[in-house]
Amino acid sequence: MYSDFKLLAQYNTWMNTRLYTCAEQLSEEQLKEDRGAFFQSIFATFNHIVVGDLTWLRRFAQHSSNYKSLQKLEEFPVPTALASIPFESWEELKAARQSLDKIIEEFAGDITPTEAGEALSYANMKGTPATKNFGDLVLHFFNHQTHHRGQITTLLTQFGLETPDTDLLFLCQDA
Repeated sequence: MYSDFKLLAQYNTWMNTRLYTCAEQLSEEQLKEDRGAFFQSIFATFNHIVVGDLTWLRRFAQHSSNYKSLQKLEEFPVPTALASIPFESWEELKAARQSLDKIIEEFAGDITPTEAGEALSYANMKGTPATKNFGDLVLHFFNHQTHHRGQITTLLTQFGLETPDTDLLFLCQDA
């Protein structure tokens, strides 16, 4: 399972790079335009993915393995709501995304099969405690990103942009 995390981290970086590049065809005003999506705009949805990443990575940092790669999270803001906009400009958001993707790739490469099978206790943003399988939570982390990138792809096509292929299949190695 742990090698799957590395593939998902690579996919995450690959897709973020592709979608940010596609989105840069729009003005910042267009990126921030309310399009009636769950998080209103492309910009806010990209920010939400960062919020989710920061929230989950900080929870993962509480794992008994003390992942060194996650110590770099101290440089990032601490969002207090899922709709937070921690990065107000496109350039700040893009730079944060690139830094986070490097952290995520390093972190994914550090997880061992034994660690993936352990439990992780955390509290959600409302303070409700939970204990779940760590590996399952890491899978959820990557699935969350994919879900919202799908929303962004839809929003980009509404502007008439041709979006990149999003299938993980394109990163899978030939046998």
